[in-house]
Amino acid sequence: MFKVKHLLILSFTVLLLSLAGCKSRFEKLRLSNDVSKKYQEGIRLYNKKDYSKALILFEGLAQKYRGTAEAEDLNYYYAFTLYRLKDYTTARYKFKEFADTYPNSKYAEECRYYGAYCYYLDSPNSSLDQENTYKAIDALQLFINYYPKSERAVQAAQYIANLRDKLETKAFDNAKLYYTLGGYDVAYYRSAVVALKNTQIEFPDIKYIEEIDLLIVKSQYMYAKNSYPHRQEERFQEAIGYYNEFMEAHPDSKLVSEAKQLKEDSEAGIASARKILAKEAEEAAKYAALAKKDEKQKDTTTKKAEIKTPIK
Repeated sequence: MFKVKHLLILSFTVLLLSLAGCKSRFEKLRLSNDVSKKYQEGIRLYNKKDYSKALILFEGLAQKYRGTAEAEDLNYYYAFTLYRLKDYTTARYKFKEFADTYPNSKYAEECRYYGAYCYYLDSPNSSLDQENTYKAIDALQLFINYYPKSERAVQAAQYIANLRDKLETKAFDNAKLYYTLGGYDVAYYRSAVVALKNTQIEFPDIKYIEEIDLLIVKSQYMYAKNSYPHRQEERFQEAIGYYNEFMEAHPDSKLVSEAKQLKEDSEAGIASARKILAKEAEEAAKYAALAKKDEKQKDTTTKKAEIKTPIK
């Protein structure tokens, strides 16, 4: 029993020493001046998919191989190692640097493509800031301009379409947010109309076009409904105008019934506003008549008092 336990401990110790030896050999190579051996080991590690160790060696070799014949291949592997490690920010910089430095390289097209693709991968979801999305579109379009006949140009065009779809969603969500905020401040309903119409201008083929057109009617209706009576008729009429535009553009839409209800509510709002204004005018006229009658009585009383007062 003791011998078995001793053998297990000895085997475990040998294994640890062996692993430690492997690590020390890598560290020894990393600290050595044998750049050729480092380069070969870096390629071997890359092909073995041990990208973390390969990166350590490539980073140390980048400066030493500058200006040499091997620099092109080294920088190619260096960029792809970063890409494999999902460091897309640094990778896209290295891919662009490679394509600019070696424009006639057999790898130039591939690196320019992956540089743009890294921007695509770094594009955030639609709820966040879209700066990288715009940069990705520019980079992918630049690739297409450089290599219009490339098979990768087709994929780049699809990525651009995906990114534009994300920007459309972002713009639509932002415009809808104004409508939601209208519940806190009526002015936001008018802002929603403006934002929605700007979204239409920026993205004329947006997939949310029916929802946008209906939300314009709804936003204008809510803006009118929450306005002072003397401004309501004009604003309800504008909502009806947007309804007419909706019906002209989407006569067969599933949203037609909701749009028609908004039109009917707008017409009812106009009728109600007119009644309120008529009643206010009637009350104002009564008040003016009473004021005039009161003023006339005051004048009569004053004259009678003057007659009764003896002249001294």
